[in-house]
Amino acid sequence: MTETGGPRPRRAWIARLGPRGEVDVDRAASPHAVVEDAVARVGADPVRWAIELNSVVVRRIVDEVPALGGSPAAVELLRRGNEATTLRALFTLVEGSAAAPPTDEAILEGIREFVHRAVPLERVLHGVRVGHAATTEAFLRACAELVDPEVAVDEVTAISRELFSYVDVLSDTMIRAYLVEHEVWSTSAAAARADIVRSLLSDATTTDIGEASRVLGYDLRRTHEAVVVWSDTSNGSSTLQAAATEALRARGATTTLVIPVASGRLWAWGTVPSDGTRRPGSWESIADALSRQQTQAAFGTPGGGVEGFRRSHREALRGERVERLRREAGRMPRHATAYADVAAIALLATDLDAAGDFVRCELGGLATRSASMEVLRTTLYHYIGAERSLVDVARRLHVARGTVTYRVKRAQEVLGHGLDDRLFTLHTALALAEELGDAVLLPRDVAER
Repeated sequence: MTETGGPRPRRAWIARLGPRGEVDVDRAASPHAVVEDAVARVGADPVRWAIELNSVVVRRIVDEVPALGGSPAAVELLRRGNEATTLRALFTLVEGSAAAPPTDEAILEGIREFVHRAVPLERVLHGVRVGHAATTEAFLRACAELVDPEVAVDEVTAISRELFSYVDVLSDTMIRAYLVEHEVWSTSAAAARADIVRSLLSDATTTDIGEASRVLGYDLRRTHEAVVVWSDTSNGSSTLQAAATEALRARGATTTLVIPVASGRLWAWGTVPSDGTRRPGSWESIADALSRQQTQAAFGTPGGGVEGFRRSHREALRGERVERLRREAGRMPRHATAYADVAAIALLATDLDAAGDFVRCELGGLATRSASMEVLRTTLYHYIGAERSLVDVARRLHVARGTVTYRVKRAQEVLGHGLDDRLFTLHTALALAEELGDAVLLPRDVAER
């Protein structure tokens, strides 16, 4: 009988690789055509295994080298680049080193991103080493499980050698690409603007404000309102810049300064009247516009001169952090966040562990993570905020007044004391729980003990 289907690939055991969980190739970060090519070369299950592995490896990279993350879109870009290296490692082991060039456009795109964000080369290489160690560990573990024990030692040795050679070439290629991009970027106007802004934010006293204003095309001596704009979608930088400019104009800005800082994220400032003579647009209209563009924005409060430029930016960053914590807690996104509205939460959540201790101490059993306790917390939070008006709370929560009465009474039973005891502290703890959810609440199993 004549064999068909082409030459038998090296390492037939790789065809037996498969994910531990439910993984569909549609979850891949790589373009559809790339995934189809990978499936044709090594099979669907090994590709699904690589997709699952990539998610684990990227989490480890970001945990150990946080500078390589920076925003959900930046993490997605990292996921796309690392997935490309994982698939190429797979091709190398199956087809030989000549079958897999070390880099492709996804990897090069990530390198350009790191250069533009001023991520040092040593951090990039640290991430490569972390990813290589985790990927090699996974391949060796799979090999030990799938290969005949009589040849496992030789196979493990060969895999280690080939993967080390692959990552050595990859690192060398990435270094060259980084240095080339850095040389181009460092001479660009965009890089000069970004460097000036970072200098202003870190130490304004060493910067010539007049010269900095000239280079930036933005008068630093005026009153500024800062904003951080981000998106977890595939919005390009032009979309984010348009969203930032439109939002600042709606806030009364006459000139704007926009600095991209990561994929899917940018910083911006607008010069606004110091006396409030120009009536800014409503937060509702700004939020609607941002929602249509699938973006979110956190605004600082206006401030004068370079110190106001810096302070407003710090406030915008704190507002962004609150929104990211709210998202992790499963809260509905707010497309426009004013720092003045979240300042207390932002400050209380600066030390999240301490905030959690405070909430759990004040709320006791009411801090338990369960649907019933969440209903009681929310009702009590609004009840205190509405100065105990049953009508206002019933209207806000769309329930009957009797329901509000029952919930408030039940919440006090769980607390073990009345509302007049430590009212301000109680309301503060409820506000933290309302905004940050699981980040400051008791473990779910507490209610089951």
